[in-house]
Order: sequence, then C-alpha cells, then structure tokens
Amino acid sequence: MSDPSLGLTMLGLIVVAIMMGFPTAFTLMGLGMVFGYLAFWAPGQHWYDNQIFALMVQRTYGIMTNDVLLSVPLFVFMGYIIERAALIDRMFFSVQLAFRRLPASLAVTTLLVCAFWGIASGIVGAVVILMGVIAMRPMLKAGYDVRLASGAITAGGTLGILIPPSVMLIVYAAVAGQSIVKLYAAAMLPGFFLTFLYLVYIIGWAMLNPKIAPKLPPDKYRIAAPEWIQQLERGRSRRVIGGLIAAALRPSLLRGADAPDGQPVGYGLILKNLLAAAVPLVLTLATFGTAWWYVVIYNAPAAAPAPPVSVPRIAAVAPPQTATRPTAEPEAPQELGVAESEVKSDEPERSAEGPPEEMTSLAEPTASTAGKIPAHFYQWFWGLAAFSTLLLLIYFWRMDGEQLEILKELVVSVVPLGVLTVVVLAVILFGITTATESAAIGALGALYLAGISKYPRRVCWSSLAGAIVGVALGWPRGGLMTLFVSGSLGAVFVGTLVPWIWALRTSRELLSNLKESTFLTAKTTAMVCWLFVGSALFSGVFALHGGQSLIERWVRGMDLSPLGFLFVAQAIIFFLGWPLEWTEIIVIFVPIFIPLLSHYQINPVLFGTMVAVNLQAAFLSPPVAMSAFYLKGVAPKHVTLNQIFAGMMPYMLIVILALVFMYIWPGMTLWLPEFLYGN
Repeated sequence: MSDPSLGLTMLGLIVVAIMMGFPTAFTLMGLGMVFGYLAFWAPGQHWYDNQIFALMVQRTYGIMTNDVLLSVPLFVFMGYIIERAALIDRMFFSVQLAFRRLPASLAVTTLLVCAFWGIASGIVGAVVILMGVIAMRPMLKAGYDVRLASGAITAGGTLGILIPPSVMLIVYAAVAGQSIVKLYAAAMLPGFFLTFLYLVYIIGWAMLNPKIAPKLPPDKYRIAAPEWIQQLERGRSRRVIGGLIAAALRPSLLRGADAPDGQPVGYGLILKNLLAAAVPLVLTLATFGTAWWYVVIYNAPAAAPAPPVSVPRIAAVAPPQTATRPTAEPEAPQELGVAESEVKSDEPERSAEGPPEEMTSLAEPTASTAGKIPAHFYQWFWGLAAFSTLLLLIYFWRMDGEQLEILKELVVSVVPLGVLTVVVLAVILFGITTATESAAIGALGALYLAGISKYPRRVCWSSLAGAIVGVALGWPRGGLMTLFVSGSLGAVFVGTLVPWIWALRTSRELLSNLKESTFLTAKTTAMVCWLFVGSALFSGVFALHGGQSLIERWVRGMDLSPLGFLFVAQAIIFFLGWPLEWTEIIVIFVPIFIPLLSHYQINPVLFGTMVAVNLQAAFLSPPVAMSAFYLKGVAPKHVTLNQIFAGMMPYMLIVILALVFMYIWPGMTLWLPEFLYGN
C-alpha cells in the first residue's frame, strides 16, 4: 500500500517526535518499520514474511560497510584525547599574551582558541563546555559584558562543524555520495572567512563601546623576561636576537648571569632560545616552500612528451597549459558552481570514501591536475614573500625579552597542535592519504601530544630512537623524501608506543583518560552509525510511499531558477535548525534536496558547504540552541539563558551574511577544490 500522504505523514511525525525528545535514531527506525510494513503489506500475508525486515537488514549492512564512516571514530578519538591532554589552559594564556594590545583581547583570544580547538577536536559540546570553564569567569571578572563573553564562546565553539577536519562534512559526504577531500577543500575558505567576520564584529563592538570590554591591568598581560635575557638587552640596546647571536659567539657577555634554575647560562640555553625565536621564520619558509612545490614542481607540465611506447600513460596526460586557463562558454547556472553534464560524462565517477584516483599518488599528476599554474602566480608569490619578509624583519628588529617569552609560550602550546592539524589536513587535500588514513594519523598524533605533555624527556628520547630505526629501514630505498617520511613515522610511532606502555602501568590519570576517551568515542560512533541506519531505512520507505517524488514535482512546479532553489533550500534548512540539531537535518532532510541538485545544475560540493555554514544556526539560534545549554551548564549562576541567547543572535546574523557572500561569490567555495582536483 503506497500513498504519498503516508510519506508526508512520516515527515511530519519525525519532526514532532524529535521535538518531544524521543531518540532520533530509534524514532527513524521505528517510523520506517511501521510505515514500511504498511507499504509492503499484502492481504493474506504472514507478518514475518513482510519485506520490510529484509530491507532493514540490507540498509544496516550497507551502512556498516561504508568506508567513509571509518574516519568518524578516529577523528572523534583524536578530539577526545587532545581535549584531555590539558593543553588548552596554556594555549589560552599564551594566545591572550599575543593579542594583549587588541580591543576585547580576552574575547578575541576566546574566539580564536575555540576555533582552533574546534578544528582539532570537531566536538562542539566539548569545546563550548571546556572554554566556558576556562574563559567565562576571567572575562566576567575583567568586567566584560555577558553578551560579549557568551557570544564569543558559543560562536567560536561551533566553527568545528565547518572547518576541517569536520565530522559533519564526513556525514554529508556519506549521505550525498561526494568526495570528502573536495568538501574539506571547499570548506576551508568559508570557514576562515566566517571566523574573520566574527573577529571584526567583536573588535568593532569593543571599539565603538569600550565599556563592554575594559582593558586589562598591566599585571594581567605582562610576562617578565629572565635576568640573563635582561642583561643581554641592556648590552644590545634591547635587540634580543642580536644579543643571543652575540652571546653564542662571545660567551663572556653572559659572565656572571644565571639561568632560571640557578645554573650558569650555557650554549644549550642560548641555542634553545635561538631556535624558539626562529620558529616564525621556519613556518613562513615551510608555507611558501610547500606552495611553490605544489604549484610549480608537482603540477608543472612535462617539458616534452615521451613516446607512447615507453610511457603507456602518456595518452591520458593533457598537453601543457599556458598560465591562463581557457574557459568554456558559461551558461547561466555556472555562476552557482555548476559542473556541465557533458564534461562530467567523460570522467569516471568518484567515490565518496577517499580522494579521487588521480590524487592518490604524488608521483603521477594527471590531466586534471598537471600544468595548473594560475595566472599571475609568480607576481602574487614573490609579492607576498617580500611582504612576509618585511614583516619578519620588523618583528625580529622590535623583539624584546618579553616578546621572546611570549613566543616560547606560543611555540610550546600552539605549534604542536597546529602542526598536527595542518598535517592531517594536508595529507588529505594533497591526495597522499584517504580521509580514513588521515584520521588514523591524527589519532596517533593526538596520543603523541598527550604523551609528550606528561613525559617530554621520555617521549623525546623514544622519538629519537624511532627516527633512527625509521631512517635505517628506509635507507635501502633511498631518496631524501623517503628517509624523511620513514624517520618521521618511526619517531612518532616509537615516541608514542614506548611512553604510553610505560605510562599506562604507572599513571592512573593517563589510563583513566584513555578509557574515558575510548568510551566516548564508541558512544559517539554508535550514535552516528545508528542515525545512518535509521535515516537509510526512513528515506527508503519515504521514497517507496512516493513522498520524494511528490516533493520533487512540487519544487519543480514552482519554476525556480538555480539561485531561487538554493535560497528556498537553505531557508528551509535554516528554519529547521531552530528545533533540530545538525545530525537530524543532515540525515533526514538534506537527502530530500540532493536528487534535485542535478535538475538545477548545482554543484553538490557548493550545496554541502553552504549547508555546513547554514547549520551554524543549529547551535546559535534560540530557543533550542544546544551551545547555549552547554554554556549555561558551566557558567556562573547569575548568567541567564536570555543573556546567552542575546549574545548569540548577532553571530546568527553573521552566518546569514556569510551565506549571502557565498551566493554572490561561489568561487570562494569552489576555487580551492577546482584548483587541487579539477572540475
């Protein structure tokens, strides 16, 4: 018995049931089983012969064999381990010192740390609760407005569902059948743009109304340099870099000076400070070097095509392109990120579980990636390089002992987690690994950081031994890159394994953290998987009753343009974000719109990224914004929900503004995935 009215009844009942507090996954399965039984029912048939039971088994097996979902528990485990490594307190202090001269410095620091921690963990509730404990009371004690403090925490904590590595994007990739690497690349620029808008709002509000964010007293943001550093400054006119270099060449400059531990200052301490001071230079060189390698070397076209006999793959290689990329005749929908069907038909269909086939090996750039040197690349590259060099020279020239101490704090608290996050994203975006393999790297790196935060010496010596073993194993294969990779893997693996085996037998704290992280990972993963099972069953029965075709006919009957369809779809998702969480929206309602994307010639990557931005509203819109309740649970008693809601509302409007920019300029979303992976 199939009836479109039954399908619409299903859709209405699921919304009501979720709003009443019933578990989403089991409500989806329950409604799917009941209405599916009605759809397959036939007179005279025994109840156990109904085909709904076979459909349930098939849907469950299909979800459990989905390779995309393997990355979910690994990324979640990475987030929980990092959260319990107790790194965020020191990070908050060091970032606060770095931005101490900005208006509303505490709020700016809170937003940046929330965003950074959200990127690393991807767990909104954990970030909001943890930052609520760390940052809420210091801001209120400093005289900050409650709305400013609560808004910075809740808005910053939600960025983790958009900026990769995002669990939400993994879920969308599985639902829509899209490549997770393209979605990660597409979400990078919108995520950072949204963060920039949040910062503009905080700083602008504080500049217009300084009373909401009073300046901190000097004793709250100043850090004293060691006595021997001050001695160098007195001898070198406050040029601490020149003083360190001079001290390394002439140790007599520090005669009579003592280190903080009371021992005479030696070459080791001087070298340690010089290496810390050189970190900005090293990071800048690494950034520009990576960009040059990827654009000019890896994507460089071949100088001369080889004969087809010697290189069979040459037939698949596109001829070298000039600096300017030829453009096809665009149709009207292409401004919304449309991929032409004629172009799509010549390409093999890409799976959602990993990077495209042509991106799985760095040694084999193909026609879609080779020779893509953008126009004016060299002008932009050398211009930015010159500008960065000028900034570094000014920074090092003006660096004093206090700034050096702040830099060392940043190096210890921010750089390790930043490097891990960049590595996890880079190996995905450059096609070195799949999302699942990258998640495994992230989980291993999180364990390494947790171990080094507790036992730095033991981890360092174990890492050195592991690096030696890795280089020795990679030596027969030769090649500088091979030795670097093998040494790095050996250092991380041995540096993680040996200290953790020792610590788990001696440290109850680490053992407890590991058990709790594993339990929470299993709980979150089970929730996601059962949501997928329930959603797959629900959507199948919904389509069986004709509900999907009814909605498609209704939408097509409205005669909307591609821009109009995007507006209507995103508006519906925005309003659904009020009563529902992002998980329900992604697994229940987004699949309704996905079949319509091809009709309106809308790029599903663009649509998914806009959904991810839009779903910030699921955490920032009253009256059921979950981030508000997370914060209320740890905020002081005098902070009310109405004050938290008032602080969140401007950020919800900023989300809408970001969506408008994405409508107007789809290239902000699609430029990076098209550049990395082609159309």
